[in-house]
Amino acid sequence: MSFIPNPQHLPAVTPTTTQAAEDAIISRRSVRAYLDKPVPREMIERVLNLAARAPSGTNTQPWKVTVLTGASKQALTDKILAAYNNAEERAQHTEAYDYYPAQWVSPYIDRRRKIGWDMYGLLGLTKDNKAGMHEQHAQNYRFFGAPVGLMFTIDKVMGKGSWVDYGMFLQTLMLAARAHGLDTCPQAAFNQFHRIIMPHIGAGPDEELICGMSLGYADNTPPVAQLKTERESAANFTRFME
Repeated sequence: MSFIPNPQHLPAVTPTTTQAAEDAIISRRSVRAYLDKPVPREMIERVLNLAARAPSGTNTQPWKVTVLTGASKQALTDKILAAYNNAEERAQHTEAYDYYPAQWVSPYIDRRRKIGWDMYGLLGLTKDNKAGMHEQHAQNYRFFGAPVGLMFTIDKVMGKGSWVDYGMFLQTLMLAARAHGLDTCPQAAFNQFHRIIMPHIGAGPDEELICGMSLGYADNTPPVAQLKTERESAANFTRFME
């Protein structure tokens, strides 16, 4: 039987549970290398049921999830890479929605550039190594070697508020995964190939792809595993009014 958390039966918040929650938040990161170790279906269901406790406006719960493993995951990888590695075909695939701004401004472009060059630096890739950068980006479509790939869709009829709800669901899922020793990488890279992904996962014409995600046990040996991302202090993005 699937685990379905019941908030009426959850333990009270204690210093121990507070520390566990903080540990999950602090240790969550976007992992780009995974061990060849399967994740039991029961564990996948458990973290999804925990994620379902995320808030949503009037409890609409707008999330729809497709779990890909084994042959179904590999088949999707093959389809996307066939398009990605063909420049002419790749140009025909565009994102269904704008994830990033049309015009970048500081400080956002500065943060984007820093994480990009930090990662490529760890991998020994220089700006002029186009082939190497192309291959590294292709790792997205291999789910970075993770045994589980997730695709998230939403009904097009839902409004912007439901997209906010979806973000809370994704974060809750990632924290639930960390609490159970798993790691994740949320991936907007899949959005470009939504016309390949949607029929593969059986999504209907009234659905839209939000993003993909890798899920598994982190491999901490490759250089990319050493990537550390910085965060601004609350003092830099918070306005207090009394």
